[in-house]
Amino acid sequence: MLELRSVSARYNMLTSFVNAVDNVNFRIENNEIFGIAGESGCGKSTLLKVMYDLLDYPLEVSSGTVRLYKGNSETEFVETGRLKEYWWKEISYVPQGAMHVLNPVAKVEPQFFDAVSRGYHEKMKKKELREKIVEYLEELELSPDVLNAYPHQLSGGMRQRVLIALATFLNPSVVLADEPTTALDVVVQKDILTMLMDVQKRMKNSMVIVSHDMGVHYQVTNRMGIMYAGQMIEIGPTDEIFNHPKHPYTQMLIGALPRVGDNSQKEGIPGTPPSLKNPPAGCRFAMRCKYATDECRKIQPETIQVGEQHFAACLLLGQNVEK
Repeated sequence: MLELRSVSARYNMLTSFVNAVDNVNFRIENNEIFGIAGESGCGKSTLLKVMYDLLDYPLEVSSGTVRLYKGNSETEFVETGRLKEYWWKEISYVPQGAMHVLNPVAKVEPQFFDAVSRGYHEKMKKKELREKIVEYLEELELSPDVLNAYPHQLSGGMRQRVLIALATFLNPSVVLADEPTTALDVVVQKDILTMLMDVQKRMKNSMVIVSHDMGVHYQVTNRMGIMYAGQMIEIGPTDEIFNHPKHPYTQMLIGALPRVGDNSQKEGIPGTPPSLKNPPAGCRFAMRCKYATDECRKIQPETIQVGEQHFAACLLLGQNVEK
């Protein structure tokens, strides 16, 4: 449904560039939930904006292209620069921070109308469109009363549900969700994740979920990619990533997760990520990796296949680096 080909993106700081996304390649398949994980500042949200063609200054694509396949076609597609023509109808976006996305001085209903009327409902009478909106909200177990409310009158969880309803009303082929459970308590997080899974199951579309919470990916996604310092360092089926992580960074992320019945002391990942203004040569994780060699600090690893649909970028993959 969506394909990234050698995509690099940066922030133009006038006197320098911050290389937030560096040579990323992967595909989003039809009818799947794909997760993107990694530490804060690794480029996850920037990558999602590039995938949506939301390129406001200072963000710019420096190379590569994003290709959106229309419907289930393998030959008909649109690329970066034209994706905006297909917002809401073919591809939609749930931005990070439901608290600040909706217009605070307008009720939900006109904001809903403004978004969905640009799709195939643009010639529909307002009364008929409102009936369809109410019907869809009820399908998502949302009260139609939210249409008459201002955003500040809704809880954080309710605002997030409204955003998901907005993004999915026109049944787009691809839905991009950036940190959909951020700043929500555990109970509400579960409800939001359940809602996303139910919507995807009903529509049989593709979803991309960005989250630094590995538990979210374990519960929701079919495949996932691990980002570090602007690069995609491992991609594979979610079960395979959790059970057989190949990259040392992925191993450390999963090793730090608490498990039921496991009382052992957990350790964080030492050190800090490199600066994206001037990233180091070689593997960008080398300065924090206990397995790193001099070769790792000089040569940038290529992504290789390490299993069925499982890919990783590490020079030591031919050696035993697994715990």
